[in-house]
Amino acid sequence: MGAERLVEIIMPQLGITVVEGTLVAWRKEPGDWVEADEAICDVSSDKIDSELPAPSSGRIVELLVEVGSTVDVGTVIATMTTAGAEDVPTGPAAPADVAAARADAPAPAPAPAPRSGERYSPVVLRVAAEHGVALEEVVGTGRDGRVRKEDVLAAIRPPAADERPSDALYVPPPAGQLSRMRRSIGEHMKRSLSTAATVTSWIEVDFESVEARRRALGVTALPVVAAATVATLGEFGDLNAWLDGEDYTRHRDVNLGVAVSLDAEGLIVPVIRGAQRLDVETMAARIADLAARARAHTLSADDVRDGTFTITNPGRFGTLMATPVINQPQVAILDIEAIVKRPVVVTEAGSDQVAIRSICVLGLSWDHRALDGLYAAQFLAALRDRLEAPSEPS
Repeated sequence: MGAERLVEIIMPQLGITVVEGTLVAWRKEPGDWVEADEAICDVSSDKIDSELPAPSSGRIVELLVEVGSTVDVGTVIATMTTAGAEDVPTGPAAPADVAAARADAPAPAPAPAPRSGERYSPVVLRVAAEHGVALEEVVGTGRDGRVRKEDVLAAIRPPAADERPSDALYVPPPAGQLSRMRRSIGEHMKRSLSTAATVTSWIEVDFESVEARRRALGVTALPVVAAATVATLGEFGDLNAWLDGEDYTRHRDVNLGVAVSLDAEGLIVPVIRGAQRLDVETMAARIADLAARARAHTLSADDVRDGTFTITNPGRFGTLMATPVINQPQVAILDIEAIVKRPVVVTEAGSDQVAIRSICVLGLSWDHRALDGLYAAQFLAALRDRLEAPSEPS
């Protein structure tokens, strides 16, 4: 028989800026057998609702956090024992010792129907209070009719046309205490600025080829720039890296984070894994899918993990220059500003001429602990050359 060992199950980090999570529901009880990757419980943050899988096959020993409790990331929420491979049930029937143990274990009572006042997690209560939603009128789509955060968001009444300012793009949060998401973002950004030796380098890029290519493919400029950035990172691998304390790790795959605004709620950075294997059209589809799921609050924990380089795109609202904050523990982040038509001097057939061109400023914030200004400048120049190259035929 394999030796048993006790395993601690911790509250996961549901997003890189998230510092706490809420235990929404337990799916297992002490004494239950679970298979590796089987869901043990449901957890929630301001950004993501997710199932927490068992780290291995074994038996639940103790549940340490009550449903509805909000605890810090890394808090031990349960314990389980794992056994050697010969002790793990592999067929339709469990071994005799497992079956006997199950027979001796107290059988969990069926989950009762949710009752008013008992089915709402702290996240649901907060979102409902912020938006004036009457929870008793919300239809829950979660387990046993539980009202989830996305149910509340779906019930928010959009303002009538005559209630909306014609130029309103952003609805400020209600007065009072900052939301948990805003506090988490603020803490993460402050930690980044106090940790990294942040420098920002800028470069102007003629976007005529980018504009021609995006029109030919029927996409926005973002996936065109993203694909070119990923290709350029293949030549400048020191930027596709993490620096955690003194541990510097270069990554083979480019797991590209793309910042998505959630309006007044904050922002989230879902990740496109293995982005170096995608063409522009596939990149566009991935970005659109992740952005839609981010705004619908249906991203999984895996969707926001392990990013190695990040792109942020505030320029679509017309901004000309910003200083992005590095998404720790990454060593760099690329900022895409507005694409603006303006007169510039171009050289054609050996003579200088004034022409109207689409110009965009790209900013790279990078960690001076990991690299130097020459390397950052060379990366930006290589990215500019790739973006300015004649557009490939569609």
